[in-house]
Amino acid sequence: MTVTGDSSRDNYREGLLEECREHLPNQPRPHILQLEGGSPRHHHLEDIGANLTDPMYKGLYHGNQKHIADLGDVLNRAWDIGLKKIFITGGSLDDSKIALDLAKTHDQLFSTVGCHPTRCLDFEASDDPEQYLHDLQSLADENKGKVIAIGECGLDYDRLQFCPKETQLQYFERQFSLAEATQLPMFLHSRNAASDFSRLMNQYRDRIRGGVVHSFTGSAEEAKELVDLGLYIGINGCSLKTEENLEAMCSVPTDRLMIETDAPWCEVRPTHVGHKYLMTSFPMRKKDRWEKDHMVKARNEPACIIHVLEILSAVRDEDISDLADAIYENTSRLFFP
Repeated sequence: MTVTGDSSRDNYREGLLEECREHLPNQPRPHILQLEGGSPRHHHLEDIGANLTDPMYKGLYHGNQKHIADLGDVLNRAWDIGLKKIFITGGSLDDSKIALDLAKTHDQLFSTVGCHPTRCLDFEASDDPEQYLHDLQSLADENKGKVIAIGECGLDYDRLQFCPKETQLQYFERQFSLAEATQLPMFLHSRNAASDFSRLMNQYRDRIRGGVVHSFTGSAEEAKELVDLGLYIGINGCSLKTEENLEAMCSVPTDRLMIETDAPWCEVRPTHVGHKYLMTSFPMRKKDRWEKDHMVKARNEPACIIHVLEILSAVRDEDISDLADAIYENTSRLFFP
């Protein structure tokens, strides 16, 4: 999410918070969302990565208003499907502030604090990279219990047009100091950068409290290397596109798995190999034909975490409830020890 200018950022933040205050109860509602094909069984579920600060949840798509703000409805569907916690991803200092404000509106929302690799030029644009780093740490230190990880941080060599490799490396390394100082786990990003990523993780592994590499799309060999570094692996729809993806996912030990949506991105699409294993479907409408109690087609949301779980259970041939419980325990072990 990119919001420029103090006034625009404050207006955007207030709009999100107003939506939550008006429409969200402080606890999940007891009724079950009516799904196409019947109601789901409830499992212990946590979404470790959701970009709920994205303008899509205000009905804005590429700057165009397509429907009313519906974040309250999105979150109510998440509680109805059985989600116990959602972690709102922070991708910059400003984004982390908005994510934290949103997390404070509900007992089951939490947030991360950090700078995404493609946005590390923000350190230099601030004219005071040290102060930027200090402000990130202060945000985490002053909000213990709500801020549960440092990140999203890491390396992304697929999108060097947004931030050069050298800048990514410099400020990824600086964010290890945040993890060490706060003793929070890391919410990590790695794209086409396995060698440098593993080198830095190995260098700092004894100074941090572990972490999870979210939205994993690498090979089975890369997954093993990350597990050997003591890291967890986060799986979402983008992790389940191809047969190679499924093989890599199956190679991850159950006690190192976590699941996420990365909403509003990374939905399980009909073109994905994993799609054939879905058992739950939701009523949907296109964004310009928005209807209450319907998801927006092609916009992912936390309730779709059930899709990730269903695919993992089927492909790994593990009982879905047992697998959900194991993943829930993994998440609690890292983030809520």
